[in-house]
Amino acid sequence: MRKSILTRLNNWIIFVVMTTLVIAIVVASTSLINFLRKEEIKRISLLSKAIRIQQEVKTPDTDVLDLLPDILNINNTIPFIVTDKYKNPILDLGYYRNIPESTIKDPEKLQDLIRNMEKNYDPIEIKVPDGNNQFVYYDNSRLLNNLRYSPYILGLFILLYFGFSFWFFRTIKKTDEGYLWAGLAKETAHQIGTPLSSMIGWIEIMKLGNPDSDGVHEIEKDIERLRTISERFSKIGSIPELNDRNFNETIQENYDYLKTRISRKINFTLNLPTYTVLVPHNKILMSWVIENLVKNAVDAMKGEGSITMSVFERNKNILVEVKDNGSGMTKQQARNAFNPGYSTKKRGWGLGLSLARRVIHEYHNGDIRISQTEVGKGSTFRITIKKEENL
Repeated sequence: MRKSILTRLNNWIIFVVMTTLVIAIVVASTSLINFLRKEEIKRISLLSKAIRIQQEVKTPDTDVLDLLPDILNINNTIPFIVTDKYKNPILDLGYYRNIPESTIKDPEKLQDLIRNMEKNYDPIEIKVPDGNNQFVYYDNSRLLNNLRYSPYILGLFILLYFGFSFWFFRTIKKTDEGYLWAGLAKETAHQIGTPLSSMIGWIEIMKLGNPDSDGVHEIEKDIERLRTISERFSKIGSIPELNDRNFNETIQENYDYLKTRISRKINFTLNLPTYTVLVPHNKILMSWVIENLVKNAVDAMKGEGSITMSVFERNKNILVEVKDNGSGMTKQQARNAFNPGYSTKKRGWGLGLSLARRVIHEYHNGDIRISQTEVGKGSTFRITIKKEENL
């Protein structure tokens, strides 16, 4: 429980940090772009005033004469060009800057540049005494132009963030569900353990009176089965050991047991490979999965029909299929079949297939799915487990 709380707390901390980071990046980027744009406009405005003063003042102060070139030369990033009122560029020294020389020498390219500048910013008018006013056309610096891609980068980052958020909440949900089912399973194992111990004692007493009784032997088998079931539940939530190898043997034992326990109105057949299939697995948990699939098939057929269980190899994978000719499922039912708590039966808890998926996915690194289903014709469940290459 403590681990669960710490895990969820860590997930929430990560989520809060990521949210704060996204907001901070958006605010900082927007503020930076606006700040740089305003600063560049101020610099061009100051430059325009310097050009106007240079033209208006006939006998300027010595300090002014020194200051004006500094104002003109300090701009090493913002492209600008001064034109007359007819948009004819003035190519005198100091009347343009940060424009490629190839563009300056090509009148057509230069006019295209002026038009593009006008689209981005209104030109600054320089009023001169003779009425031949001039205009300063300018554009963003290279830095500001590069920053214009930041919204796209931010958009991508936000999409990644939402993807992370989706994964985060899904992980939280799956974690909570996992702890819920693990706790329920362990509690079930604990509850079964007490009456099971008592039954073992009583069966030993019964054997003293009639040790060869068929009834006693059958009860012994069922008690052993209950012990297996208890062990299955106790393993949920912990990492099981995959010590068993002979996959054929595990499937055969399940088939032999289930065939004697299901209705005689069901034709139950098994198809096994002629060679021994060696796959690392946990026999107890794998038996649980198979039993769940068979019992679901029996319920789908309402106790009458045929079930075919097949084991075969494909692309270095071992496949187990449980096929029935029962009621089948709709597409929506098939999509939800493995969700915890989902059941098509009125009295179903929706735990069997959910736990089966966990056993296959998490403990055996395999896959379980409904490979085929059709309403009124039946369903086929398929388990896929990879073979180890060194086996």
